[in-house]
Amino acid sequence: MSRSRSPFRAATRGLGWLLVIALLACLIVPGFIAFRVWHVARVDDRTTADAIVVLGAAQYHGVPTPVFKARLEHAATLYEQGVAPQVITVGGNQPGDTYTEAGSGRAYLTELGVSPLAILAVETGTNTVGSLEAVAQTVKDQGGSSVVLVSDPTHSYRARMMARDAGLDAWTSPTRHGPAVWTRENQIMSIIRETGAVLWYQYHRLAGTDVDFPG
Repeated sequence: MSRSRSPFRAATRGLGWLLVIALLACLIVPGFIAFRVWHVARVDDRTTADAIVVLGAAQYHGVPTPVFKARLEHAATLYEQGVAPQVITVGGNQPGDTYTEAGSGRAYLTELGVSPLAILAVETGTNTVGSLEAVAQTVKDQGGSSVVLVSDPTHSYRARMMARDAGLDAWTSPTRHGPAVWTRENQIMSIIRETGAVLWYQYHRLAGTDVDFPG
């Protein structure tokens, strides 16, 4: 009887180890990504580049939301500091919208004193990956290759990853004010959301399918 049970016990033991490894992977991988999201959120790299890229956010009838305004105001500061000679706003519109995120961003930047000649609106894309692919093509068409990305802190890791996958030399300088950073709770929830978004993006990238994550 003991001999007949040995293969079963070995198989059970092997299955147990596989379950343990799978469980550890389910904990370690998201944990590592969450750490990277947190770590890159703390990075403020103002190395000179070909362009400053402002990731779009919601706008209502051409007026940027507080989240979007915070990004645009930070981009205007970077431009004034000479980080790049051009600011690119990016983002299309939702069905039924008259205004685009990129167009609304351009208008607000001019109100902040940025020269209209230094602003380029890329009015394409309804999510981060689509917008950055459009930006990458635009920057390359202009003969450039490097960008400083402006977004919310916890969005920076995913945005940088997508920009680099699109062929850009990208680094990040996130905004440090606005609703995205007002409370610790907002920051924690953003890290959790971005961890899921990065996992979703990597899954689609490995599967060779289109990324349909809304943000």
